[in-house]
Amino acid sequence: MSVHAQNRPVSILDIQAFKDRGEKFAMLTAYDYSAAQILDEAGVPLLLVGDSLGMVVLGYDSTVQVTMEEMLHHTRAVRRGAEKALVVGDMPFGSYHGSEDEAVANAVRFLKEAGANAVKLEGPRVDLTRRLVEAGIPVMGHLGLTPQAVNQLGGFKVQGRDAAVADKLVADAVALQDAGAFALVLEGIPSALGTRVTEALDIPTIGIGAGADTDGQVLVFHDFLGLTSGRLPRFVKQYTTLRGEIVDAAKAFQAEVASSDYPGPEHQY
Repeated sequence: MSVHAQNRPVSILDIQAFKDRGEKFAMLTAYDYSAAQILDEAGVPLLLVGDSLGMVVLGYDSTVQVTMEEMLHHTRAVRRGAEKALVVGDMPFGSYHGSEDEAVANAVRFLKEAGANAVKLEGPRVDLTRRLVEAGIPVMGHLGLTPQAVNQLGGFKVQGRDAAVADKLVADAVALQDAGAFALVLEGIPSALGTRVTEALDIPTIGIGAGADTDGQVLVFHDFLGLTSGRLPRFVKQYTTLRGEIVDAAKAFQAEVASSDYPGPEHQY
């Protein structure tokens, strides 16, 4: 029986139980009320309000430009739409890179003002993770390709191909687990390394371009629905192609307006 079928909100204990049972699970990003409502209805247990909204919703060049206020705004909307899913707020660039006190204050805002159940941090922020967990704030880690560090990484490139880098990633993953992180996103790493990290940890791993052996998988809402255009990363699978359908629907609407077929008698008072 799924967590949603039990008619109660999903908790971090439920996410851990997936791994303990050897049950794979899905996470999807969501950025607004309607999407959250639909994904909640579908039974998706984890919704990530990702800073990827900067590119797919706000039209920025990267996630680096996303602000705290933008993240809080969208997290509130997702929380209003998700009655059962566990909502994770992505802490944006700059919101946890200064003092730990400032980072804790910003993380508190995600829970207190926006209704998130947890926050996500990019990189091996071990000490900060420990501090947040001690403050009662559940933390999801994120290692591998970390988009907020794209300028430092030299672009969106697969990480962990070098043995020394791979070893460090495994060590960082264990350190984040020991600091109290309840789950770990692994992005853009070789499949063998995704397997290695997953086997080394007791907490769940969630892959995005990290192979098939992670405990869960995550995709960006607009990618998996086929709403984005242009070249997509290799790991993306489009489960439908809504962009073309929306374009066709918009063209049909315009044509019917131009021909006076819409609104018809059945659409009028």
